[in-house]
Amino acid sequence: MDKKVTGIVGYLTWIGLIVAIFAGDKEGAKFHLNQSLAIWVAELVLVVISTITGFIPVVGFIISIVVGICQIVLAVFWVMGFISALKEEEKPLPIIGGIKILK
Repeated sequence: MDKKVTGIVGYLTWIGLIVAIFAGDKEGAKFHLNQSLAIWVAELVLVVISTITGFIPVVGFIISIVVGICQIVLAVFWVMGFISALKEEEKPLPIIGGIKILK
C-alpha cells in the first residue's frame, strides 16, 4: 500500500490500523498512523473509565455524561483526521495531535 492508502486504512477500524502498521508504508504514513492510534487509545481509555465508574450511582452518571461528550469530540477528530488523510495533508488534530506513539 502506498502512503495515502496506508493513512486512510489506518483510520477505518482498529483492524485497519493494525494492517496499515504491518503491511503498509509505515514510514510514509507515520503521521496519520500516530493520529489514528492516539484516537483509538483515547477511545479505549474512555470505555474503561465508563465501565469502571458505571456502577457508582450519582458520580457514575456524571462521569458517563462527560465520557459521552469526549466520545463525540473523538468522533469529530476521527472525521478531521480521515479527511486530512484523503487530502494527503498532515494537519495535527486539536488536543491529541501532538501525541507520538509510533517512533
